[in-house]
Amino acid sequence: MSHESTVPGELGDPAVRAAEPPEPGAVTIVVPTFNESGNIRELLHRITESVPSRLPCEVVFVDDSADDTPEVIFREAQDCPFPVTVLHREEPVGGLGGAVVEGMKAAGSDWIVVMDGDLQHPPSLVPELVATGERANAGLVVASRYIKGGSRAGLAGGYRIAVSRGATWLTKTLFPRRLRGISDPMSGFFAIRRSALTAEVLQPLGYKILLELAVRSRPREVTEVPFVFQERFAGQSKSTAQEGMRFLRHLVGLRTASALARMVAFGLIGASGFVPNLVGLWALTKLGLHYVPAEILANQLGVAWNFLLIEQLLFRERRRHRRWWDRVGRFALLANADLVLRIPLIALLVDRFGMGALPATALALVLTFVLRFVGTEALVYLPRRGRVRPGGGSRTARGTM
Repeated sequence: MSHESTVPGELGDPAVRAAEPPEPGAVTIVVPTFNESGNIRELLHRITESVPSRLPCEVVFVDDSADDTPEVIFREAQDCPFPVTVLHREEPVGGLGGAVVEGMKAAGSDWIVVMDGDLQHPPSLVPELVATGERANAGLVVASRYIKGGSRAGLAGGYRIAVSRGATWLTKTLFPRRLRGISDPMSGFFAIRRSALTAEVLQPLGYKILLELAVRSRPREVTEVPFVFQERFAGQSKSTAQEGMRFLRHLVGLRTASALARMVAFGLIGASGFVPNLVGLWALTKLGLHYVPAEILANQLGVAWNFLLIEQLLFRERRRHRRWWDRVGRFALLANADLVLRIPLIALLVDRFGMGALPATALALVLTFVLRFVGTEALVYLPRRGRVRPGGGSRTARGTM
């Protein structure tokens, strides 16, 4: 749920709404903001200096701030020669990436340029991004720090540089085909044709929206423009360890988008569950508990471990379809049914089909694993027929200057 954040007397004022809508072929600049009030005046000033004289534009701020950023935008936008829109979200669904998607949906131009509000992305490059896209007939134009003429000079500190390079290497390793021709998949500065955008397929999580776009909705033609990453004008960086974890979860979600990839990840998570299982079995038997009840109890530790990892890494976006206690109960039932089913299945393979104990056990493990994966996806994480619980989306308020 969200509420409109305005400065009294400004919203709806004819003088404030005087600017004409952008012409076809123009650009919508989408700027996600989170407590960026110290940067707004300078950002709008630099956009005014470099963009409207070369092509018509509008600016859409999608704001998740807890400070006075929306009020500052309203105040500073009154003198701008282009329309400025504020979408204030009280529930920041999807983080910065979710804010960008909201802005893209509100865009009214042929081209959409996404950039940060801290002036590390130079507004003077906006016309060049669009012009390059037109010349190359491209659907996506990435401002890159890693091609000739580009630089990451404004990326402060060796730690942030190392993290950025490591994240770039990791993403290009995981998605070599989808990121072909994109040297800087971590860039937050790019232009995309609205006709090349399929916003409905996007599932943003955190701040790397270009990666999301390239993997789920990559346009056929992609080109790049070099840019020099600037120092932040005001305020503090929003990069935190929490954002880093969200980025890793996002990578897992993108990489496991196919059923086969999810099955592989499901198997790896299941294999990791042997560790708490064996540790629990060792501890319980050391305490004097008989190995049969100890194995049953220790198996629950593995089940709990697997459930937590699957919830966080594999089916995070599907948790909304059922309440947590419903998911826990169904997952535990399936996991323990696997244990109960495996023994009679092994006996059947040995006695009825004459298999040896070892190959029968191996085959039973494979069969029950596949059944458990299919059962988990279908019975725990797919929406119930005819009923889908709300996904926690937020309504947005639009105020146009």
